[in-house]
Amino acid sequence: MASSSRGSTRVLAGIGLVLVGLLAGILVMLLADDESDTTEVARIVERVETTEAAETTRTASAPREWKESGPPPATLNRLFREVARGVTKGVVSIRVASGPDGGEENPFGQPSQNLGSGVIISPEGYIVTNSHVVDEAERIQVRLTDKRQFEARVVGTDASTDLAVLKVDGTGFPVVPLGDSDQVQVGDWVVAVGNPLQLTSTVTAGIVSALGRQLRIIEDQFRIENFIQTDAAINPGNSGGALVNLKGELVGINTAIASRSRRTEGYGFAIPSALVERVITDLIAYGEVRRGYLGVSILPVDAERADEIGLRNIRGVYLEEVQSGSAADRAGLQGDDVAVSIMGEPVNAPNDLQSLIARQRPGDTVSVTVWRNGTERTFEVELMGEDTPVYQEWLSGLQSGPSSESPTPEYQPPDDGEGDAAVTEVDGWDVGLRPLADTEASVFDVDTGAYVAYVESGGGAAAAGLPRNVVVTHLDNTRVESPADVVQYLSEATGPILLQVRRRDGTPAFYEIE
Repeated sequence: MASSSRGSTRVLAGIGLVLVGLLAGILVMLLADDESDTTEVARIVERVETTEAAETTRTASAPREWKESGPPPATLNRLFREVARGVTKGVVSIRVASGPDGGEENPFGQPSQNLGSGVIISPEGYIVTNSHVVDEAERIQVRLTDKRQFEARVVGTDASTDLAVLKVDGTGFPVVPLGDSDQVQVGDWVVAVGNPLQLTSTVTAGIVSALGRQLRIIEDQFRIENFIQTDAAINPGNSGGALVNLKGELVGINTAIASRSRRTEGYGFAIPSALVERVITDLIAYGEVRRGYLGVSILPVDAERADEIGLRNIRGVYLEEVQSGSAADRAGLQGDDVAVSIMGEPVNAPNDLQSLIARQRPGDTVSVTVWRNGTERTFEVELMGEDTPVYQEWLSGLQSGPSSESPTPEYQPPDDGEGDAAVTEVDGWDVGLRPLADTEASVFDVDTGAYVAYVESGGGAAAAGLPRNVVVTHLDNTRVESPADVVQYLSEATGPILLQVRRRDGTPAFYEIE
């Protein structure tokens, strides 16, 4: 019994030692975990304090994480704020007015013809805006964000690009620096600044949706359109305002929207700064733009034309005709050539070629690469000015309209036997409308509308750029069935009206008329 009792005692003692060991082990592990947690917390706190300390000495520099994972929201917000603060100072509101002097309280009188925006491009007070903003202007008032007001004069306008330069007296004006629109890519962030709907210094943001858009909205036979498309909100009154990149650099002048209403629907268009810089430089220096010309008539290359001429890939711009004695002719270019690049830049649409040539002056030499009979050849072309006899004759012929031998003459409305009695004169707009004939409905591909029979020079419609030989389909959001609808709508309107029209080629266009 005594032996058995001693054995039991030894077993119990062993178990006790084991338990003590386990407890000691657990205690050591807990202590170790506490030390680890404390050390990790200390590291995190140290890292946060280091970052905050760095932020107090950092201005607008981007965190290192930008390089790998993109900007954190707080830094992106700060970036947009800095762009907005810098750019809004250099964007002005423009009020164009006509009529009698209204006195000190209303020096511009009534009625107001137009409202728009402009961008200050030099400390000496030069301002770029759209030509259509200041068309027919008798007096122009410019207002800065600091509420200073100035009377401005027109230095020069260019109908082909819808650009104009104004001048106000003074020095030290805030400037929006010019950027390089050639570096802009689809998907880039952009910021639009202007004065839409009389809301001054409005800032909107979006991305570049497309490049090289041609809309046929500039009402000039020698229009140059190569717009940047953006989804940054642009509304009436933004015309002439700034489109800038996230460096606050001007990459475009906001010019138009495509919308069925008087509000943005996600389609805004801006003139690229590379073209703007070229135009305003000449307007300031000479009061006009001095352009070099190739002397060619061009057409797009589609699948049918590519197949006809044996071009394997659908690319380039088709040279339909080369004017005898022109710069292109002297350099060796020929009709039926396909221009594939200008100065090394690919061209795949007529407006690509036009915008590149439009940046050059008479006497400049440009390299033109063409596809001819299965091979590519490059020609050095010295551009000629419009003042040379060969160009004066050629341009005069183009301005006088297509000849009777042209395969696509301008559409003329049919004689319905009713003469002028069928035309409704719209007072205030100085425009004549008449009902659609059946043949016109077919040509314009519309069911209803009012045909624009004439537009008088100097009237409200002409000032807005409305051409004849189009069909008015909508006034703001209201569908137009007949000329009577236009007259009725105008009699009840209290502000500017947005006309939507259909051109003969089936494309829509938009015009804002007081």
